[in-house]
Amino acid sequence: MVKENLEYVEKKVKAACERVGRDRSEVTLIAVSKTKPVDMIRQAMEAGAIDFGENKVQEMCDKMDVIPEQLNWHMIGHLQRNKVKYIVDRVYLIHSVDSIRLAEQINIEAKKKNVICNILIEVNVAQEESKFGVLKEEIEPLLTEIAKLDYVRVKGFMTVAPFVENPEDNRKYFKEMKKLFIDIKQKNYDNIDMEILSMGMTGDYEVAIEEGATMIRVGTGIFGERNYNI
Repeated sequence: MVKENLEYVEKKVKAACERVGRDRSEVTLIAVSKTKPVDMIRQAMEAGAIDFGENKVQEMCDKMDVIPEQLNWHMIGHLQRNKVKYIVDRVYLIHSVDSIRLAEQINIEAKKKNVICNILIEVNVAQEESKFGVLKEEIEPLLTEIAKLDYVRVKGFMTVAPFVENPEDNRKYFKEMKKLFIDIKQKNYDNIDMEILSMGMTGDYEVAIEEGATMIRVGTGIFGERNYNI
């Protein structure tokens, strides 16, 4: 089933790119494998997936330990500072940085391992109280501080849009994120490469692609409903 789901999502991604004249290669599809067993990840790998997203450090590390193949592991969930040391040299990209204290901790641990850690700044574009992420007006002060860190590289933005029945309801937020992305890109901060715009999930990834997402995070659409019991 995973293979068929992945093929279906792939078809949708391609169609969304074509609708707005984008090349399919501009969008990275992250298979969100949180709470899913290793055998399902292997099914996705067999179907060509190499980018996987996890929410919890322990679960991500456990999966990395039993899957030796070279994959791109994305930390997409809220990251606690005391857990940074476990993934800083193993993760491809941390999507969820929303404070200078977390960025500084990543810098400390990355320095110990002598690696550069790539991160995204999580933006709470819809200003939802229940969501993590910085508000728009907090972006530039945060970037100014993070730019001083030697072992951290900001690669772009991530957002979790509101849960909506109609994906069109989130188009305004994706448009806003693209505008913020371009604005910061044009300012040419040192140590900050605005290359990645991570937005769009199972319910709204097509709209996100149409509005400029370069990474989408699809879990349910590939693996089926999440198992909340583990």
